[in-house]
Amino acid sequence: MNLPLLAVSVLVLLALGYRFYGRFVAAQYALDPAAPTPAVTKNDGVDFVPTQPFYLLGQHFSAIAAAGPIAGPILACQQFGWLPCLLWITVGVIFIGAVHDFSSLVASVRHGGRSIAEIIKQHIGRRGWLAMMAFIWVALVYVILAFADITASTFVGRTEDLAGSTFAFNQGGAVALASCLYLVLSVVMGLVGRWIRPPLWLTTIVFVPATLGVVWVGTQYSTLLVLPSRTWGILILVYCFAASLVPVWALLQPRGYLGGFVLYMALAVGVAGIFLGGFAIQQPAFKTWNAPGASGALFPFLFVTIACGACSGFHGLVCSGTTSKQIARETHCRPVGYGGMLLEAFVALIALSTVMIAGAGELTGKAPGTIYGLGLGRYLAEIIGQERLVFATTFGMMAFSTFVFDTLDVSTRLGRYVLQELTGWTHRGGAILGTSLTAFVPLVFLLAAGEGAYRLFWVLFGTSNQLLAALSLLGIAVWLKRSGRQSLFAWLPMGFVLFITVWSLVLQALTAVRAFAASGRVDVPVLNGGVSLVLLGLAALLVVEAARVLRHVPSAEATAA
Repeated sequence: MNLPLLAVSVLVLLALGYRFYGRFVAAQYALDPAAPTPAVTKNDGVDFVPTQPFYLLGQHFSAIAAAGPIAGPILACQQFGWLPCLLWITVGVIFIGAVHDFSSLVASVRHGGRSIAEIIKQHIGRRGWLAMMAFIWVALVYVILAFADITASTFVGRTEDLAGSTFAFNQGGAVALASCLYLVLSVVMGLVGRWIRPPLWLTTIVFVPATLGVVWVGTQYSTLLVLPSRTWGILILVYCFAASLVPVWALLQPRGYLGGFVLYMALAVGVAGIFLGGFAIQQPAFKTWNAPGASGALFPFLFVTIACGACSGFHGLVCSGTTSKQIARETHCRPVGYGGMLLEAFVALIALSTVMIAGAGELTGKAPGTIYGLGLGRYLAEIIGQERLVFATTFGMMAFSTFVFDTLDVSTRLGRYVLQELTGWTHRGGAILGTSLTAFVPLVFLLAAGEGAYRLFWVLFGTSNQLLAALSLLGIAVWLKRSGRQSLFAWLPMGFVLFITVWSLVLQALTAVRAFAASGRVDVPVLNGGVSLVLLGLAALLVVEAARVLRHVPSAEATAA
């Protein structure tokens, strides 16, 4: 099939989904443009700030569009082919992922800007809240683990496509140096904004082009930071620890601002490459129902491997953590919440296309970040010239790593918040201890695994992430039921995702039991199986508590009487 025609078809379906199903879901919530939102009633100029939907959509999209919708579709396409991936991304995002994000945002707005966990505490009870908080922390640990290792693999090794370079060149080293300089650039921008306070337009025209400058520096000094994959993994976790403790103005905010421009540049390059590059689809549409390996069955592992490209529980934390505090009118929830998730599906489509245009032998042994960078580099080279292919591919891979750094920083910070709320460690020492625990557990798992360990962690990461979405929808559905509102649109996607993710966890736990029985060793698959059982237990506790609450909810007939 023609690549541009395929992309147009997906975009049309996403637009129709927003127009019709997004409107249907909005009608169930009876959004009121005149109702005061928490951003208005609690406006403090810090956390609660009414924001125009255009700017809020950009901020929200930059926060949720990390590396998940890039790595997941690439891994799934390599295993099952591009057609099942594309079907799940398109259908899943319209009827499940966007509904989850939209509902999480509305629920938080209607509950004074409180988080999904606090909403569950109010409507399901303290035990349900404890189960949800513990589940969120475990899920965040696996987010950090998977993305730290997948980024480390992008920072290592040469690339055969660029072997003809006329100078000593290491593609992994170039990406590593460019990514590190990008972080330094973000810190400098934060310091300049804090102490010199130039106008934003001046900061933008200086620092945004500088992000391309660090890419060029990376290509010129590509052998400066050539380190083993495990070393990079450790250094990235050290970064997680430090970045989550420094003030947000020093790194998180400037890096997020620059990262938004990198994201939009990557999207623009992807659109230009798909529609103007003349690339043909070379990968098969369908490969197999059962690929080799413990996670090779298309059902259920296709869904959890794609992860954030179709549905992400992490988005609910963003919706109810920061975005809900900036909604100026309830009616803005639809373009920001539902529309933002549809944009993420487009990010997944571009990532999928970088695999689809690759030849038969071009994917072997390459990490998702490398595949994405090479594909995006080929698109960019069509614009700036093939003689700049080295720069183009380095930009593509650095763009991937910048998205990862956003996820790592936020996930470590959220993990610390969860532990502090559970334990009452509100002092500075508690913040350091909470951060240490959140970063130390991934470090232990990373040291226990070998090179390319992200393949061992990715499926469990995707499963926990989507099960988090199902549990969030469960809490929202209970709230709707207790409020006497129509809730079937929340129960149906919740039930499907719950079924798929529990199926995945059970299979991973059974695989671990068999592996331990055969070898008697506690290796990474066995550890994953133990974590699977923990997640199953926490999810079961929350479901039981929700069922207990629902038994006491009067029927619609009784309420009417």
